[in-house]
Amino acid sequence: MNAATPPTPGFDAIELEVFRQLFAAAAEEMGVRLMRAAFSPNIKERLDFSCALFDARGDMVAQAAHIPVHLGSCPASVKAVMGAFPVDAIQPGDRFLLNDPFAGGTHLPDVTLVAPVFLDGGTRKVRPSFFVATRAHHADVGGAEPGSMGLSTHIDDEGVRLPPTKWTDDAVDAFCAATRTPDERRGDLDAQRASVEAGVHRLNEMAMRYGPRRLGDAAGALLAHARRSIEALLHTLPVGTYCFEDFLDDDGLGHRDLAIRCTLKVNRVNGVTFDFSDTDPQRPGPLNAVRAITESAVLYALRCLGPEALPDNSGILQAVNVVTKPGTLVDATFPAAVAGGNVEASQRIVDVLFGVLAQVLPDVVPAASCGSMNNVLIGNSPDDPLPFAYYETLAGGAGASASSDGGSALHTHMTNTRNTPVEALEHAYPFRVTRYAIRDGSGGSGRHPGGDGVARAYTFDRPARVTLLLERRHHRPYGLRGGHPGQPGTQQLVRADGKVQPLPAKGAFDVAPGDTLVVETPGGGGFGGG
Repeated sequence: MNAATPPTPGFDAIELEVFRQLFAAAAEEMGVRLMRAAFSPNIKERLDFSCALFDARGDMVAQAAHIPVHLGSCPASVKAVMGAFPVDAIQPGDRFLLNDPFAGGTHLPDVTLVAPVFLDGGTRKVRPSFFVATRAHHADVGGAEPGSMGLSTHIDDEGVRLPPTKWTDDAVDAFCAATRTPDERRGDLDAQRASVEAGVHRLNEMAMRYGPRRLGDAAGALLAHARRSIEALLHTLPVGTYCFEDFLDDDGLGHRDLAIRCTLKVNRVNGVTFDFSDTDPQRPGPLNAVRAITESAVLYALRCLGPEALPDNSGILQAVNVVTKPGTLVDATFPAAVAGGNVEASQRIVDVLFGVLAQVLPDVVPAASCGSMNNVLIGNSPDDPLPFAYYETLAGGAGASASSDGGSALHTHMTNTRNTPVEALEHAYPFRVTRYAIRDGSGGSGRHPGGDGVARAYTFDRPARVTLLLERRHHRPYGLRGGHPGQPGTQQLVRADGKVQPLPAKGAFDVAPGDTLVVETPGGGGFGGG
């Protein structure tokens, strides 16, 4: 969807595009260094990480083409660091770690590293001109279950929790020691540190070429350009109030049909508001999302509506009002368990956003996609002397649109990772992938059918502990304009003796050598009758 965008003062279109590409390239370079240096398959192979640049206020200026749920929520991490440490006291070389969802994080496995950037080389006491940050999903951060995403009811049962903390040897030692795989955690943290050093270096190099002031002005101009572009686009929407709701299946602890509701208010005086305050209260299980995740989903949905050349930055979110109610599924408060809020509630928030936007943009917005990251976590059994922790999200079907069928076997919306290559998985872990295929017929029918999900089977060579955190097993991905919903996902365990055991979508269980876990992911919704 395109809309006329007012010019940006101080920069013509060519200059603005040059700086957009320069900032984005710096973030991409950070990601390449992180990928190459990382230890774990989850970061090195699946690319479950994100990198971004921020201005002196902590607003995101540019991002790499990484993971939406990470990137839209990263400004909260940078601002949490700025709130915890006096900005005037931050020095060149300081590095800050955090993962606390109630102090700038999202869920505990996502560990964020923030670095200030001093464009004068740190020769005099000044405030940082920029910040850079990397966020990476660590395969284990302690807690009750391997992988740190079990059915906990309290945040502290999900793993070690770090508020904004200055990087020191003692802090890193304590964090790693609290996990099941300390050597791997240290390797991944060192890779994150190498990544932010690349960002610091590149911004200083850019400042030497263009001057620190011009670089700062360019960041401000890109934020203003993104905001004005989205405001111009939203100004074309019909005035009115629109509502949509969708449901999470359950929290894994007996609480079912968890409603996420959004009211879209389009007003020429007060602008555009996304109001989630009528969403259900937070639940004991780990499907709760902190507000930063909701903001990230709104940013993502708006970015999808904008033109391809729209800068990916915080200016997009500044164009709208986001209203949430503390203590709900989309604005969880301490001590809520939140491991699944980042991965599952975030997907449903996007489904709700697209559902309400489809009422005002019926030929633009697609039907619901898979709606789950299909989280599979596998770790060593308690009596296994060789600890390991594996984490993977599985692809599903994409929703169809007015112009095209939905794609099959895709990571959609708030996730943007790869799969773990079978060869890398089997090299690193004591299990094998014995089936990996498109799940034919799982997409919803329609004039344009939804995409199909996948089927993936794991056969175990050693005893292991498995955790599943899956959605869209009851509430199917919706179709639009007469299109049919996608098929729900399924999961089962085939024991070594051939006995088939259906599995709940959320929970942890033990497996023995020769057992096979089979996960089938949901398809996307269809579009249009036919």
